[in-house]
Amino acid sequence: MDPVIVVGAGPVGLTLALALARQEVPSVVLDETPGRDAPRAARTVVLREDTAALVERLAGVPLGPAGLRWAGWRLLRRKQVTGEVAFGDIGTADGAGSAGAASADGVGLPAPLHIAQHVLTGALRAAVAREPLVELATDSRLDTIEQEAAGVTAHTRGPAGTWWRGSYLVGCDGPRSTVRKLQDIRFPGRTAVERHAVAALRTELPRPEEAFLHRMPPWRTTGPFAGEITARPLRDGVWRLDWLLPPGKDLVTPELLVSRIRETLTGWTGESAPSYELLDTGVHTVHHRLARRWRVGRVFVAGDAAHLLGAFGTHGLDEGLRDADNLAWKLATAWHHGPHETLLDSYQAERRAVVAARLRAADQVLPVLRGGGGLRSYVPGAARGHDALLMDGHLGRGALGAPGAYADSPLAPPGCEAEVPVDTPVGASVADVVVTAEDGSFVQLRERLGRGALLVVLVAPGTGVWERRHWVGAGIMPRLAAAVTALPHRAELLVAESYPGAAPHTVLLVRPDGHLVTALGGVRPADLYTAAEAALGGPAHTETRAEAGAR
Repeated sequence: MDPVIVVGAGPVGLTLALALARQEVPSVVLDETPGRDAPRAARTVVLREDTAALVERLAGVPLGPAGLRWAGWRLLRRKQVTGEVAFGDIGTADGAGSAGAASADGVGLPAPLHIAQHVLTGALRAAVAREPLVELATDSRLDTIEQEAAGVTAHTRGPAGTWWRGSYLVGCDGPRSTVRKLQDIRFPGRTAVERHAVAALRTELPRPEEAFLHRMPPWRTTGPFAGEITARPLRDGVWRLDWLLPPGKDLVTPELLVSRIRETLTGWTGESAPSYELLDTGVHTVHHRLARRWRVGRVFVAGDAAHLLGAFGTHGLDEGLRDADNLAWKLATAWHHGPHETLLDSYQAERRAVVAARLRAADQVLPVLRGGGGLRSYVPGAARGHDALLMDGHLGRGALGAPGAYADSPLAPPGCEAEVPVDTPVGASVADVVVTAEDGSFVQLRERLGRGALLVVLVAPGTGVWERRHWVGAGIMPRLAAAVTALPHRAELLVAESYPGAAPHTVLLVRPDGHLVTALGGVRPADLYTAAEAALGGPAHTETRAEAGAR
């Protein structure tokens, strides 16, 4: 079987290659660059907690030392207290360095990770260099794709231009994707939805390790830099500052940017501008686009090649990494066991629907929020107001920021009487609880993801205080173990002391990418089998040449 061809060696392409390797699928990554990323302190990314954990698993190193998980978010209000800007209380946390941020209503939230993109890419490149199942071809620019029923052929230009043969091809080659253009996939949307002036600098600001948003600076002027300001901390005293620019093409000169940096720092500290070291600057333009198709036969697109988003703090790269996680296990299943067309089609059905929903939410809110009008008549559930909506986007929650669930997935199993409710909706990512693995070790549930196997989790209070050998052959365990062995796909049986909202003896079926398939009340072998078969796209079906030609 030929390897999977991955076009593009950015974070999404490298993550996909490593995720495939974790499931014993070889790949070749076509990188049009020499294989080096120029450091850009002002080019940073924000990852939700579970997406950061995905990258850490694949890269084999913690990203925490290179990035920063915010202790919380605060809103700076237009209010003067003894000459200083007062801090609001939206998105505050209990202290610097905490594992999560708190919401406006006090509910604990996982903390996002803020990291320079070149550091993230460097960690992934290092992992690829150690992985024998991944071949990285630098200075290789794609110019031709040919596909037939049995596979895909790609040609690259460069010093070692050649033909490559693959089983599937995935375009992770960014907004100007060659793969998307060669497959004649339309990419409609809006250009320059928002523009931000960006600066990365080393300085001291109030409340270290806490990001904050200034909606209405008292020094607000007309023209450029008249909008809100966001400050996000990085490691070693470095901050990324973003100034929302008004619509138009006003030129942001270096002199004007330096003037606004001094003005902003003075406003925040209440003193003369503190000393700072300017590391990098730029103008970040947000586009909103969504590819019409994410699959053409054996060719797929992912990341910025499939979608662009980013207004209101929404996390564009985070969604791209979720594309890779969703697609990897489906390609691995098809690579090892033959094409499952419903399974492969579900990549577009699931991921495109999630991104489309986020784009719709942003497009609904954007004219109202930026225009200052009322929200209730436009956006359902917007009674909390402008500030809370903005914080939702930055914190990764709500319609603007929360991870999507695949509730309407074509892989959803039919309903059955044995289904029981838990706190995780069907199609959403499962909670990261401690489980007992088959070897008796205690691990986090998340550590078992991405290995190509379905996970079956039994909720059994009390098992955590006894060694596995004492209960593995007792009660319902033998019957459940037999049911897991009989499933139509490789599965791993895990046991948890508890799971949010689950009663004792609840059995959870979890996909390899961590999304809940179903929760059953007790051991129901037939229902478990049916759900597992549905999660794999139904009974295996090998595509005929006639069907392939009709696609």
